[in-house]
Amino acid sequence: MKNAVAAFALLALTTACDSGGTPAEPQEPARVLTAKDIAITDYVAASINDPGRAGINGDDPKRQPAEIIAFSGVKPGDKVFELIPGAGYWTRILSKIAGPAGHIYAVWPQQYARYSVGNVESLTALSKTPNYGNVTVIVLPTPVLSAPESLDLVFTSQNYHDYPAEFMGSHDPAVLNDAVFKMLKPGGIYIVIDHVGAPGTTLAQTAELHRIDPALVKQQTKAAGLEFVGELDVLRNPQDKYELEVFDPQVRGKTDKFALKFRKPAK
Repeated sequence: MKNAVAAFALLALTTACDSGGTPAEPQEPARVLTAKDIAITDYVAASINDPGRAGINGDDPKRQPAEIIAFSGVKPGDKVFELIPGAGYWTRILSKIAGPAGHIYAVWPQQYARYSVGNVESLTALSKTPNYGNVTVIVLPTPVLSAPESLDLVFTSQNYHDYPAEFMGSHDPAVLNDAVFKMLKPGGIYIVIDHVGAPGTTLAQTAELHRIDPALVKQQTKAAGLEFVGELDVLRNPQDKYELEVFDPQVRGKTDKFALKFRKPAK
């Protein structure tokens, strides 16, 4: 636990002043967190062991849910916005942590939902069961996101790269990040998990390969006013050469992925 606290304290030191008392230019933290830096709380462990995940937990070795969720900092009572939740892998975990005092908004833009009708229907049915009654499924008519209330966490896994795609309307991800900034409470957290693209990957290449350069994600989120907090390395795969589209059988399920954490400034 001390290691985790120290690591995040180090990551937070991005607004130090220079010797003249003038605020120094924020420096991006150099440290990348590993699994040993992450403390798994009892409520995170309980959410991973939830019987409701039976049949959907086969990807746990690839997704490292305990470490990712602990890294996000989600806690009981939180209001969470999950963008494009798919079959609800993360939704179930987030729901159990947020509990009755919290809420999960599982959201699809219509442009994406039209290709995910089955997932929308199944997750809607799940939200109507007593065990997941704190989940609300929403299909928005536009990729410009909004939420019914201020949020503690916005979470998206392997979907950030879709915004430049033609089927989503070829949007710059600035549309997404600006909305996230508005939806988050001061101090709220934004988690982005996605497939790594080679350095310098353009948005056109991102749309084609379903990969994005993490440096570009950091640049884009900073432009929206969000602070970079840190990165967790549990999804990285150095064997991935970034040349193939993520659905290619040679790399599907084995891509190098990043997990980045951003924060809305508290003031």
